[in-house]
Formats: sequence, structure tokens, C-alpha cells
Amino acid sequence: MTMNAGWYLRRLSRMGPREVGGRAGDAVRRRRWRSARPHCPRVAGARFTAVLPAGTIAAIPPDAAKRLLAEADRLMAGHVEYFGVVRDDLADPDWWYDPKTGRRAPWGHAFDVPYRDEETVGDIKQIWELSRHQYLTVLAAAYAISGNERYAERVAGHLRSWWAANPPLRGVHWISGIELGIRLLSWVWIRRLLDGWPGAAGLFEDNPVAREQVWHHQRWLAAFPSRGSSANNHVIAEAAGQFAAACAFGWFPASARWRAGALRSLERHLRGNTFGSGLNRELATEYHGLVLELGLAAMAEADAAGVPVPASVRLVLLRMTDALAAVVDGRLRPPRQGDADDGHGLVLDGAGTGRWASLLATGEAVFGRLTWWPAVTGTDVRTPLLAALIRPYAKDATVPGVVRPATRPGHFADAGMTILRGPEEIWCRCDGGPHGFLSIAAHAHADALSLEVRHDGVEVLADPGTFCYHGQPEWRRYFRSTLGHNTVQLDGGDQSVSGGPFLWTRHARSRVLVADTSGTGVARWCAEHDGYRPSVHRRRVELTAAAKELRVVDEVRGPRRAVRLAFHLGPAITAGLVGNRAALTWTRDGEDRCAVLDLDGQLSWRAHRGETGPPLGWYSPGFGRKEPSTTLVGTGFTGGGQGFTTVLRFRG
Repeated sequence: MTMNAGWYLRRLSRMGPREVGGRAGDAVRRRRWRSARPHCPRVAGARFTAVLPAGTIAAIPPDAAKRLLAEADRLMAGHVEYFGVVRDDLADPDWWYDPKTGRRAPWGHAFDVPYRDEETVGDIKQIWELSRHQYLTVLAAAYAISGNERYAERVAGHLRSWWAANPPLRGVHWISGIELGIRLLSWVWIRRLLDGWPGAAGLFEDNPVAREQVWHHQRWLAAFPSRGSSANNHVIAEAAGQFAAACAFGWFPASARWRAGALRSLERHLRGNTFGSGLNRELATEYHGLVLELGLAAMAEADAAGVPVPASVRLVLLRMTDALAAVVDGRLRPPRQGDADDGHGLVLDGAGTGRWASLLATGEAVFGRLTWWPAVTGTDVRTPLLAALIRPYAKDATVPGVVRPATRPGHFADAGMTILRGPEEIWCRCDGGPHGFLSIAAHAHADALSLEVRHDGVEVLADPGTFCYHGQPEWRRYFRSTLGHNTVQLDGGDQSVSGGPFLWTRHARSRVLVADTSGTGVARWCAEHDGYRPSVHRRRVELTAAAKELRVVDEVRGPRRAVRLAFHLGPAITAGLVGNRAALTWTRDGEDRCAVLDLDGQLSWRAHRGETGPPLGWYSPGFGRKEPSTTLVGTGFTGGGQGFTTVLRFRG
């Protein structure tokens, strides 16, 4: 996907003067770097001291260690899957190759590579993911657990191969700051986990090639931070990676300056990216997880190096952890809100480890669990490793007292998110919040007033997900569209106006009018948005516990307009639609479950599944993957006066 002049004008219109000035300075700096590449200063006596405390590896739960070793053995055999594409070439990878399209990114100066153009470069996410080196942290952890040197030797071979193929400022891996930041964090943990291997020092601190790579990565990040309207999760990854490297690899004359600058950036942007309630301002749940992982990893490096961290950093991470505990369903799965690209900050576990359970386990170890937190029964490798480095919150006298929620929050006013809960783990997320973060709302979807409904962890009314970013514009438009969510569409358009795949030029404004989650009888929510001016869409939701019934009433005030009301069913749901009634069935743990969805009779209802012209009836279980699912769409017109009523009743 290439960007035309119109996109650049729209993008420029969303920047403020300071950001424009900063980007102009970046352009000048790039030209200067192109003509005279700086050289890494010579260093003597470099040492790595940020090791794990004695006994840490022995504290890893055996089942978590077993999963990790199984994953490591798959990697050693050359097998890996990224974004729905299975690769069998990992024993000796081509760092610039995209297995999805078969294309190879061109050689050249990093700032000349047209990374958004899939026809020229390939799928950039496929190329970049391997070079985050998070599979190497898994192999390094396998060495630390088993002592088997074949894991360490594979890690060393791949790092040397990557460093040789990707000299500073050459090629596709020197374009994006988030990639450099996450890669640095991986290198820190690789060095830490290989500490018992005789070749560790020769691979890192005694290796001039490694030192040069570390230095250039940090210099790049200091020079080209994400700015202004782009200062979302990317800037946190950049700051966390640079801070980690400046703490653990503090070998250079500029290390202290880089460390201080990265910490200032991290503190500022963690606060800026997080609501006071603890939810991430991008309102894209996977990025809440990414930012929390990055923040915890940075805190571990600070404590390992004895670097004081502002109290606000720990406080934000505490609030993020409590917020995560508050919003997950009974199976410890959070909402599927906004963009999701399967991005992780630090990977130290094998397949089968629950990401969100792992984060909550780390939060419990670091901050302490509250009585209302859901139970975490799974195990993971990462938690004992991070907890061994991070000072427990309660023992840190520099952190002022903070009032944590005494009961489980159900409404997050600043984020506009409300969770209604009922018997049999009925879980309903209602969206009445802002349209994303910053002026471009890069990872937002046009999903105002949308719902997600789950029953004992099974998605009944589902958020279809994300699927892709670049290269498939029709699919990108669908998965972020209003029709692609459980809400009302008017006149065939979106509530917010898109100016590109990561750019919204007009944002729908929502406000929550009622959010009553306190009672055990009937939980209520009501909100409205102005995205279809001059019309206003108002939605009321009631969850009645005794009847196990969810009632949704949609009202549209304004002129008569064409309307489509969509309900996307989860992939496990089978639907039989007769007239305006849908019988829903599914299976959970071998037990048959069912529900009835009574749809408004003023609309004409059809079931759609796996359609491509245009896309409709799809669910994306993860980035790069999609599968047919059933979407029920009612069509008609507004102006009836009484609104459209939908009732979902769960049966035994």
C-alpha cells in the first residue's frame, strides 16, 4: 500500500506546529546521517552485571518450563508461525524475506525503503516480526532452564547472522523505532539468560560488532522518537528498549544521557497513554497488554541496575494491572476492542501460556492481588524472572500510598468502557468512549456504542477483530468499519471518517448517560454518539440477572435515513435464522448451550457468512488470520419513533 499526495495532506492536517517542526528536523538529520555515518566509540572493560539473582531459574514452575522447552525444540527444528503463515526455514532464516508474498525487501539506505509498499517490499509485518528476536529469547530461556548449549549456540549463530546482514542504517530493519526498541529489549534478556554460557561475553560485550549494533540502535532511538500524533505505544516501546539497553549495556560515553532521556520519555508517555482509571488511551486492548509488558520490563531493568524510577511509573503500571483484572471475563480474556496485531513486549514462554493470566500473575507478584481479582491458575516462565528483578511494590518506600479499588470496577468513565456481568459468567462490554487516542486515532475502529457479549468465555456477540494493516485495503476498511461491529450504521457510511489505514480525520463523539453496574438485579447502560450528524444514535442496554436476558434498544433521532443493524456472532456459534428470530447454539467443555436472539421486526434480517464482495461475515482470531462467521444484518429506515429492540435470552 503506497500513500498518495492526498494522504500526506490529510496526515499533515492532523499535526500540530511542534510536531511539524520536529519532523522537519528529523528530515534534516536523516540527510546528514546519509552523508556521514557516525562510528561507535571504542570502549574498554565492558561488562554485563544485570544478571538474575541466584535461584531464579529453579523457581520456574515445571509445567511452564516444559512448555517453553517444547516451544524451543520446535524453533530449533525450524518451525514457527507468524500471523497465520507457517514457516519451516527458521534454522537458517533470510532476514529480509516475506514468506507470505514470496517477496524480499530491497537493499539500500534504510530511509529509502518504501516499507508500506507491499508490491515492492512484501508484508512488512512478516519481515519485521522475526527480527524482533523474541524467538531467540525463548531459545535463550531454554538454555537457562536446561543448560543445553545447543540452544545458546543457535542464538549466537542467528545474532551473528543478523548483525552481518543488517549493518547500521542499511535495509528494512532500521526504519521503525518500535522494532529497534523491542529488539534491544530482546537482546538484553538474551544476554541475561545466556549468562552461564561460556560464550556469552564473546557474543556481546567483548564483540565489537555487537557493541556497534547496540550503540547504533540507541543512537537511532535518541534521534528519531515517535512524535506528536504518533506518540502512542510506539514511543513507549522505543523508550523502554532504549532504557533497558542503557541500563544493562551501559558501556558508552552517552549511556547515562540515553538512560536519563529514555526514562523521562517513558515516564511522560506512560502517563500520557493511560487513563487515570488504568485503561490504555488507545482503547485497543492488545496495546494495553503490550504497554504493560514493556513497562514492567523497563521497571525490571531499573531495579536490576539500581536506577531510581519516578513513583508515577510504578503507579501507572499498578493501575493498568488493576484495570486489566477488572475487565477480563471468566476465562481471563479481555475485550477485543480496536486494533490488535499480536504484538508482545517480552516473550519468555511457550505456546499454551495465557498472555493475560501471565500479566496478572506478574501483577500479583509485584503489586499484590486484591480480593476481587479473578483467580489465576496457570503458570508461566516470565513472571518469576521479572519478579526476581522488580522490587515488590509494598516494600518500596518511595511510592506514596494509593487507594486501589475496594471492589471490582464495572464502569471506567474516562475510557467510556462499561462491563455488565450476570449469572453463568455472562459478560457484556459496552463502548461509549472516545474514538481512539491523539488526533489520528491510529488504532481505533468506527465502533461507537458497540457491544461484545460472552457466556462462560464463549463469544456470542463478537468483535470481529483486525486481520491486517497494510497490503489489503478492502479488508482493512471492513474490519475497522462500523458495519464490522455490533452497532448501527446509517446511510452505508462509518460513524468516523477515515483518511487512511491508520488515520481518522473526523471522530465520532460519544458520551455515557447511564452506567449502573452495582446491582444484582438489573445492570443498565445508556450512551449516545454524534458521528452521523445531524442524527444522534442512542443505545440502551439492560442485563437482567434472573432472566439471563440482555435487552438492547437503539434509537436514532434525526431525519429519515437508511439503517443497518449488525450483530456479529462468535466463531463457535451456530445460528438458525427464521424471520426475525435466531436460535443460537454452541458447545462449551462438551456441554451443549443455547440462546435465542429476538431481532426487531421493523427491519428485514439476513444472515451473512464468509462473503467477499464486499466483505461481510468474518472473524479474525489473530493478526493475519480470518475465518467465516455468521453476521446478522437488519436493514430498513429510521424514523419509526419507537427505536429498534433486540433481546438476547440465554437458556440452560
